[in-house]
Amino acid sequence: MLRKRAHSSDVTSDTTESIDTAAGPARVTWHPAKKPRLVLAVGHGAGGGIEARDLRALAAALPAHGVSVALVEQPWRVAGKKLAPAPKTLDVGWRGIWPALAAPGLPVISGGRSAGARVACRTAAELGAHAVLALAFPLHPPGKPEKSRADELLGTGVPTLVVQGGNDPFGRPHEFPEGAYDLIEVPHGDHGFAVPKRAETTREQALELITEGVAKWVGSLG
Repeated sequence: MLRKRAHSSDVTSDTTESIDTAAGPARVTWHPAKKPRLVLAVGHGAGGGIEARDLRALAAALPAHGVSVALVEQPWRVAGKKLAPAPKTLDVGWRGIWPALAAPGLPVISGGRSAGARVACRTAAELGAHAVLALAFPLHPPGKPEKSRADELLGTGVPTLVVQGGNDPFGRPHEFPEGAYDLIEVPHGDHGFAVPKRAETTREQALELITEGVAKWVGSLG
């Protein structure tokens, strides 16, 4: 088992850590800040891994803002499976990696994209998350707005930021209910924040909007 512990005081390069959880081995890849004041932990969605463009962009940009980024791979992904397990199993995996995320002794922002965002929202209060970052929150299954998951988003109990594509079939920004959270819209973005070639916003601009918006929000947190 690979266990390269990431400490806030001495880690200056990317580090990978394998962690046993009740759902199986998970993996955390750290992108540390030189002088971190916060940790942002982000999990992937049900159909992909930490190679997602938004996760990689945040991992590259936020350390310069004093935020160490931990990209978390759920046990099912580490095991090479193609389909994610039930939500409760995803929560088990996230709970299992939390002690490693908190080990540097810094406040931890719990985050994720799509299914990972739901996990972060559901577990924030019990794990003592400092805040929640929800990337491409799946407000409802495509074409089924009546099956809303708004209660998960509204129940975090901590400062929460949603970053949502303007054309996300899992929930467009105007579909989100009023609540105690902030929302950044990525114009024309789909569920993966890709934008059409004909759109005024380029893919690079979309990623810049995400990283700058998240950096500004993180800077506002106490």
